Amino acid sequence: MKNKIETQDKIFIAGSNGMVGSAVLRLFKKNGYKKNLLIPTREELNLLDITSVKKWFITNKPDIVIIAAAKVGGILANSMNPADFILDNLKIQTNVIESSWNYGIKRLLFLGSSCIYPKYSNQPIKEECLLTGGLENTNEYYAIAKIAGLKLCESLRMQYGFDAITLMPTNLYGPNDNYHSENSHVMASLLKKFLIAKSQKLDSVTCWGSGEVLREFMHVDDLAEAIIFCLNNWHPGSNNSPVDKSGKFLYHLNVGTGKDISIKDLANKIAKISKFEGEILWDKTKPDGTPKKQLDISKINELGWQAKIDLNLGIKKTISQLSF
Repeated sequence: MKNKIETQDKIFIAGSNGMVGSAVLRLFKKNGYKKNLLIPTREELNLLDITSVKKWFITNKPDIVIIAAAKVGGILANSMNPADFILDNLKIQTNVIESSWNYGIKRLLFLGSSCIYPKYSNQPIKEECLLTGGLENTNEYYAIAKIAGLKLCESLRMQYGFDAITLMPTNLYGPNDNYHSENSHVMASLLKKFLIAKSQKLDSVTCWGSGEVLREFMHVDDLAEAIIFCLNNWHPGSNNSPVDKSGKFLYHLNVGTGKDISIKDLANKIAKISKFEGEILWDKTKPDGTPKKQLDISKINELGWQAKIDLNLGIKKTISQLSF
């Protein structure tokens, strides 16, 4: 019988306080999984310390593991702290993945990022584009760590039959996002700027870069739905499992909306929704990053999943929950 989530399973959500982990936690609770959710605090479990992780696994014996824990940040944070981004992420994911394998976990889902793909990938980006070109240099250390996690899951499945799968989500936004002035991602950064400008009645908002680059955005609640869907319905090697163009089974799948938008259009959209009527300025001395990054989501769509939350609705919903 293929591994699926059962009501008695102990489900460990690594990173349950973060944007993705908290969305997964909310959805599990909504679906009736309340008693067996394992959501240790940082004091109870230090994911950077292998001894702490091993002891926790031995004591708590989880059945399903979802790795939503990671050190994340925007262009500036990645550029300023490359060693932190590669070291911390390598430690977190290796400690949890290896312990899951050593202690007989039933299923594991690892979350990567669309930044794993080459800077100049063909668009939309297919799963098999991985490792076919150079990375975007503003976040290559984070990306390399995520690629290592993906390949660790893949190799453990290939060599030992360990049931690990990986999802590559597009840019995310929603509740519990990071709104730090320097370390946030583009959506959070723009939301904060426009809401502050509106509340303080400022004449203008200055955004980074040219505004010409294209990005795809998905509400984090859609990702939570995809995670649970894939844990129950995606089993690499089965008859309906997605394959690449050469017919080989895929062990990582893209997750997104399949639609992108220019940062300039996104800024205008946020300004309209937040009712900011001032001028929008662009600081072209700041980096743009990858020119276009739209995921090909046909493989996960073929399995029966697709995003539901429209960008306008998602932004309105997110803004309604914010105050600066």
